[in-house]
Amino acid sequence: MVVALAETSPPPTPGATPSAGAGSGGGGSALPGNPQNGLTLYGQNCASCHGVDMAGQIGPRLNPIGKLGNTPNPLDPAYLIGVITNGLSGVPCSNFNCSTQTMPPKGGAQLSDQDIKDIASYIIQQNKAPGEAALDPHALAIENVKWVTITILAMLILTYLLARYNMRWIDRRVAARRERIERQGRS
Repeated sequence: MVVALAETSPPPTPGATPSAGAGSGGGGSALPGNPQNGLTLYGQNCASCHGVDMAGQIGPRLNPIGKLGNTPNPLDPAYLIGVITNGLSGVPCSNFNCSTQTMPPKGGAQLSDQDIKDIASYIIQQNKAPGEAALDPHALAIENVKWVTITILAMLILTYLLARYNMRWIDRRVAARRERIERQGRS
């Protein structure tokens, strides 16, 4: 399902950069609004569904934002502004702890057009921030199982090597004791 974009924001032309808003904050790339205001607005209006850390709860994960079937670039400012403004429904949720496939227009809150641009800027900024993104619970579980398995295998190999060394040491001690007893028996 294709989401209709807000009437005030025309679809971007290929290769065009969205114009920066008055409070655009962003190192080098133009954002449609002020991400600092977006942080506050996100916490007040979006965090209850998408999580304080954007990891998803009722709604899908927003950092890293998943590829959706209705857009090739979910970080396109026009797309984000359109989804926040008009809501979204019928798009399969790729996040397995997402329990709903419907987002109400403006998240069910009273948001101005500038508020929506600020929230979109915050989402874009968080997704483009340097550093490793948090793993979703499924990927985290896979990573944990992988490292626990590697650790157990390393411990088994170490135990095997120590046991072989210890057996050789015990064999040498037994052989030395036999020699000592034989020497004492001859004397």
